[in-house]
Amino acid sequence: MNAQSLIDQLLKTGLSSLGQARGAVQGARDNGDLGKYAKGAAAGGVLGMLMGSSGGRRLGGSALKVGSVAALGMLAWKTYNDWKAQQAGLPAAAAPSLASLPALPPPQADAHGRALLKAMIAAAKSDGHVDERERELVETELARSTTDASLRLWMETELRKPLDPADVAAEASTPESAAEIYLASLLVVDQTTPMERAYLDALARELRLAPELKAQLEARIAVGG
Repeated sequence: MNAQSLIDQLLKTGLSSLGQARGAVQGARDNGDLGKYAKGAAAGGVLGMLMGSSGGRRLGGSALKVGSVAALGMLAWKTYNDWKAQQAGLPAAAAPSLASLPALPPPQADAHGRALLKAMIAAAKSDGHVDERERELVETELARSTTDASLRLWMETELRKPLDPADVAAEASTPESAAEIYLASLLVVDQTTPMERAYLDALARELRLAPELKAQLEARIAVGG
């Protein structure tokens, strides 16, 4: 499984199973029984510790409505071009259909998927809940369930990196990709918590998103596209 396939899998389930698993892991942590949980967990369940939230972060609605990496990219393209048209006083741009979008060659698709996955991992860490024990559990489960050794090692590295919005923003090569990285981050965070809100604001600055575009991206995710 490559990075793009992993994100597609998360989006197609609306991340709901991960959110439920996060609750189960939170309970195991409270009971001092994380090791027992990890032994029987599915890969998605352990990743739920990372992508979920003990505070009830809304994982289901928006992610499920987005549904795929391709749809996320189209939503970013549409939002960015609508914003650009507004600046010029022009009608909103017509978005292409998903069926008409050309598939990226495998190397580009994997790089694109890793850029989005990097954004999601960083956003998930922005509330400060991922401690050393949780990282070890995620890494152990990745080793057990992920056949792509390169992706596994890359994810382990991302999990252990200090939180750095500039590092995430460096993956953006175009204004549209900057919008897509911000959208991917929005799928994971709870915008109402101070730490996560501060991270989003810092990421938007590093991505050089105009305030109006930032607000429109947040509004699109709030209604699920």
